[in-house]
Amino acid sequence: MEAMKETVDQSLREMRETFASGRTRSVKWRKAQLGAIIEMVKDNEEKMSDVLFQDLGKHSSEAFRDELGFVMRSATTALNCLDNWVVPKKSNLPLLFYPATGKVISEPYGTVLVLSSWNFPISLSLDPMIGAIAAGNTVLLKASELSPNASALLAKLIPSYLDTKAIKVIEGGPDVATILLQHQWDKIFFTGSPKIGKIIMAAAAEHLTPVTLELGGKCPTIIDHHSVSKDMKSVVKRISGGKWGSCSGQACISVDYVLVEQSFASTLIDMFKPVIRSFFGENPKESGCLSKIVTKKHFQRLSRLLNDPRVKASIVYGGSMDEEKLYVEPTILLDPPLDSEIMNEEIFGPILPIITLRDIQESIGFIKSKPKPLAIYAFTNDKNLKTRILSETSSGSVTFNDLMIQYMCDALPFGGVGQSGMGRYHGKYSFECFSHEKAIMEGSLAMDLEARYPPWNNFKLNFIRLAFRDAYFKLVLLMLGLTKGVRK
Repeated sequence: MEAMKETVDQSLREMRETFASGRTRSVKWRKAQLGAIIEMVKDNEEKMSDVLFQDLGKHSSEAFRDELGFVMRSATTALNCLDNWVVPKKSNLPLLFYPATGKVISEPYGTVLVLSSWNFPISLSLDPMIGAIAAGNTVLLKASELSPNASALLAKLIPSYLDTKAIKVIEGGPDVATILLQHQWDKIFFTGSPKIGKIIMAAAAEHLTPVTLELGGKCPTIIDHHSVSKDMKSVVKRISGGKWGSCSGQACISVDYVLVEQSFASTLIDMFKPVIRSFFGENPKESGCLSKIVTKKHFQRLSRLLNDPRVKASIVYGGSMDEEKLYVEPTILLDPPLDSEIMNEEIFGPILPIITLRDIQESIGFIKSKPKPLAIYAFTNDKNLKTRILSETSSGSVTFNDLMIQYMCDALPFGGVGQSGMGRYHGKYSFECFSHEKAIMEGSLAMDLEARYPPWNNFKLNFIRLAFRDAYFKLVLLMLGLTKGVRK
C-alpha cells in the first residue's frame, strides 16, 4: 500500500503541475485528446468487445450499442461543438448598470477524479473523461475492479493514446479508492450505489470538493393500458428490451418494477412470455444474448431476494438460476410483498416485479411514497396522467412511451435527484459539469455622480453612479425613488 500511496502522490503532483502550466486550457490540446479517444476506440473495438464479454457476458452488438458506439458519438459531439462551448456567454445587464458590460466564462476546475462503475465499464469511464477533457481539466480515472479485464485494458490503452502527464489511470479496489479520497481534488465524479455515494460525499466534504454523483434507485414503469391498448405489443417489446437486453437489468436506468391495473395484469404477463422467448430463445442461458451477473456476490444477493418464501410464491415466469455460470433467468413476479427486500432496494438484475393497482391514477401516490428515482417511465397517451406525473412526482428524468433512450440523447441532461444522485452530464452538460462558470463584469470610469450631505456610503454612491447624466435617465431614477441626495 505504501507503493500505491507513492504512485498516487506522484500522479497527482504531475497532473497539478501540468494543469498549472496552462497546457490543458488550450482548445487545440483538448481537441487532440478527444480525437485520440475516438481513435483509441476505433482501433481497439474488438479488444473492448472481448473484455466486455469476459467481464459481463455482453454480446458484441450490445457492447457497441451501449458502450463503444456511445463513447465515439459522445467524443465526436464534444469535438464538433467545443469551439462554441468555450465562447464566453455575453450577459444582458439591466439598464441600471450601463455602461458596464458582463459575461460568463467557463474555466476548468483543475485536477478531477473519475470513479467509474462496473456495469458499463468502458462508457462510464470514458464518457465522464470526455467532459472533463473538453472543459480543460487533468483527469485521474479509477475504473472498477469488478470488471477487471476492462479496467486492465483501459489502463493499458489510455497512456498509449492520451497525454500521460495530464490523464492517468489507476487500478485497484476499495483500498485504492480510500487512498485517492484522502487527497484534495478540484472535482470528483462518481458512478455507483447510493451507499458508496455517501462515502464519496463525506470524503469530499473534508476538502469542500464539489461532487457529481450518478447513483440509481428503483425506476418505475407505468402502463396505462387504456390509452395505449392498440400499441401494447410495442410496449411489451420495449420493456423487455430495456429490462433484459441491457446488461441483464444491471443498469441504473433499467426498469425496476411495473405498475399496472389489476384487471390487466394477467394479460400483460401472457404478452411478456412469447416476447422473452423471441428475444432470448427457449433456453436463454445458451442464447449468448443475455449478460451474466457480474460476480458471485451479486448473484448471491439476487438469489437471496428471490428465495424469500413470500417472493418465491409470487414468481409467474422464470426463476431458474445457475451460480457456476452466474446466470439468472428473465423472471417476472406478480405482486411480491411491498415490505419485502426486493421491493425496497434496487434490484439490479433480470427480475421484474409487476405491482397491481385498482386504478392507474394510484401510480402517482405509489411512486411518491418511495425515494426519488433516477427515471420514471410511463406508457400513456392520457394528457391528464402525463401532467400529474410531471407535476406531482420528482425524478431525474421522465420518459413517455419508451425506455432508456433519454440516456443516449446528448441534447438532454442526465442525472438524478435526491437519493438517485446530484449533478448532470452528457453533451454540453458534461462540459458544464466539469467547468466553473465565472462571472466577469467590466465597469467604466467615464462618469461619476457627486454626493450631497449627508454623505452616502460607497455602495449607495456606486449604485447611483451607474445612472446616466441626461434628463431621460434622471427621470428613470426619479421614478425608482433613487434620486434623493443627488445634485441637480
